[in-house]
Amino acid sequence: MKRVYIIILNWNGWRDTIECLESVFRLDYPEFRVVVCDNDSKDGSIEYIRAWADGRLDAYVPVLHPLRELSFPPVFKPLDVVEYERSKAEIGGDEDEAARLILIRTGANQGFAAGNNVGLRYVLAKGEFDYVWLVNNDTVVKPDSLSWMVKRMKERPNAGMCGALLPFYDMPHNIWAAGGGTLNSWLGKTGIIDYGKFVSEVSSREDIEARIDYLAGASMLVSADFLRVVGLMSEEYFLYFEELDWYIRGRRRYSLAYADKAIVYHKVGNSTGIWNDVSSKIIEKFCLRSQLRFMVKFFPYALPLVLIRIAKNHLKLTCLRLIHAVLKSVNELASRLK
Repeated sequence: MKRVYIIILNWNGWRDTIECLESVFRLDYPEFRVVVCDNDSKDGSIEYIRAWADGRLDAYVPVLHPLRELSFPPVFKPLDVVEYERSKAEIGGDEDEAARLILIRTGANQGFAAGNNVGLRYVLAKGEFDYVWLVNNDTVVKPDSLSWMVKRMKERPNAGMCGALLPFYDMPHNIWAAGGGTLNSWLGKTGIIDYGKFVSEVSSREDIEARIDYLAGASMLVSADFLRVVGLMSEEYFLYFEELDWYIRGRRRYSLAYADKAIVYHKVGNSTGIWNDVSSKIIEKFCLRSQLRFMVKFFPYALPLVLIRIAKNHLKLTCLRLIHAVLKSVNELASRLK
């Protein structure tokens, strides 16, 4: 049986992380260990996660939520846990360690790639593994999801990574992404495969594998060979485009696989606070910065077209925000005059 390390990055999101862990520890794949990397959370995340592992805290899942059965009732506790600071983790922790849940304090919030890389360095230092599964903390996984991905990787020995079907957590019959997305290298524009479609209407596995250019970072099963040959994720990106960078660096040697029966439900945005207005503007900046950095690195010839497209989009967005502000002011004035 091939060993899998599951890496979950947490930043001020212990509630989502605990729900994710409840689903992960229900996996029917027997040979896995879980590594939670905490990016210097200020909400007591590590302490809450330890309380959950000890059986002193349960995941909160609404009674009527359609996915409640994936993370409730609680799995058997206590769970064996070991906790490391970054420096100890990156040299492989303790030699005789046998815990199935490893908590690592990364020491700082340096972004998605840097946080996950701490876990990847730990796994590389341990040495005995066949795959690493990077999973967002704001996901809930089906019990057979890992088994299906490992099976697909065995069927495609040239594949370096495998993706899953990612429906919305709160709309589980609708797709957020089927595996990942596509890239228009001339415009620097990405597109999510089958976004918004019903799960029943998802494209075939063969069609998706033929056109996919990158995996969604919410779920990436990575082979040990890919990790050792291509290396870690690039830490020059704080958020976004790191998964594109990672695969493009290895695409001459490896292909991408997609396990259509592996299902991972995604809360979309919870891990970054994307639904908060202030956070959304900050995230827009991160996305733009990462996009430009990615294009300069891999497709510099297309930069003029990319800049024109960005300028047009920015102008359009500015106009829409201005119109919204004017309409809001008009409505407020009309309310006062009544």
